[in-house]
Amino acid sequence: MNDDSSIVRLAAILRDEIGRLRPGDRLPSSRELVRLHNVSPVTVSRAIGRLAAEGRVITKPGSGAYVAPAITHGGDDTDMSWQTVALGDRTVDDSGVSGLLASPPEGVIPLTGGYLNTALRPSGALSAAASRALRRPDVWAMPPLAGVSELRRWFAQELSGDIAPSDILVVSGGQAALVHTFRALAAPGTPLLVETPTYPGALAAARAAGLRATAVPMDRDGVKPELLAEAFAITGARVFFCQPTLHNPTGAILPLERREQVLAIARAAGAFVIEDDYARYLTSAPPPPPMVTLDAHGTVVHINSLTKALSPSVRVAGVVARGPAARRVRANQLVESFFVARPLQETALEFVSSPSWRRHLTALNTELTLRRNTLATALTTHIPTAEIHLVPRGGLHMWVRLPDDQDEDAVVEAAKRAGALVSPGRIYYPAEPPGPRIRVTHSAAVHPAELVEGVRRLATALAAS
Repeated sequence: MNDDSSIVRLAAILRDEIGRLRPGDRLPSSRELVRLHNVSPVTVSRAIGRLAAEGRVITKPGSGAYVAPAITHGGDDTDMSWQTVALGDRTVDDSGVSGLLASPPEGVIPLTGGYLNTALRPSGALSAAASRALRRPDVWAMPPLAGVSELRRWFAQELSGDIAPSDILVVSGGQAALVHTFRALAAPGTPLLVETPTYPGALAAARAAGLRATAVPMDRDGVKPELLAEAFAITGARVFFCQPTLHNPTGAILPLERREQVLAIARAAGAFVIEDDYARYLTSAPPPPPMVTLDAHGTVVHINSLTKALSPSVRVAGVVARGPAARRVRANQLVESFFVARPLQETALEFVSSPSWRRHLTALNTELTLRRNTLATALTTHIPTAEIHLVPRGGLHMWVRLPDDQDEDAVVEAAKRAGALVSPGRIYYPAEPPGPRIRVTHSAAVHPAELVEGVRRLATALAAS
């Protein structure tokens, strides 16, 4: 990245300064460092982050960074080079998701991220649900391995059709569900078909499982069935991952006819469909029925997570799987993490079983609609040369195509310097991206006015890059 050299230089300067200070001394504030060294807030944040990772400083939110106690177990003189040989070439690439989870530096407007900001979360109602859950007599007992029975029943009732509580496995959020299902359904080295573009977390989980993500093109209505059939035939893949409702990042909703076609194609190929229904609660306009409710053959493994609609820390999801596939998914969770902590399951159950759940969804979707419209208007007004792929019927994001003469990485870095964070489009592709794109999120900003200011800063960055 263009800022790497600035981060390295500032980190080196601060190391020298730390050498002249005592443990517990406070470093200059972020604003002071920006002014003294003529760098961006992002550069300061990342330099401090490096020093914290090295154990040289301790950061205290709202207070600043302080010199850490002296390291007495070898520090920089410890030779860790032997690990290079021991580890070999086994790596897990988290670059596509780490940026989406990082907190923005002070003064920088987040136009990226995958969760609701604090103002949109039902924090008070969740705390009340947690208090009620903790009074349950068995809350600290080991839960059933597949999940608390009442919570499994609730997940089953959320889906129409023939879904039974016994078809549900409770897991630690949508990302864990992807890890478990990828490992259970596909062998290392085999292909995994994905929509292109697609969710970076799915690409990271696929690579960690040793799978080869293979792109299947989309249009504004979602994946193209004829190209999906061709991809199955050419690759021999046995798993297709998709987000048919409010696809991340494009916002596409797969029509009912195409959902039926996808099921028929997968059935003919003897393949599974992993249906990531992450946004089912992020729209007030009912989408077509989930594919799992149209499936009579155990083709679909369905994932319904509560995290996106509630809070990053409500890591609870229900996975629908049937037949031998269900046994494999459950075995994968068992050997990896045993089960989801019972207090968290009981808290989730308390909340979704209370009137607060529907009240929250109504208020949330009203606010998300306002923010979506505000973002679309701001993009059209301030960046008329950029093209919105489509204005989605819900969700958290918009997919934006930049003019062909723009360098995507340069725009993202210029936006950081201008005080706005956006997601580079390249992280959403399993192969080479077709052109410069960015994903812009409307749920992470504190309020709609901040969205408009963030887009104005983005427009400044585009003009300068």
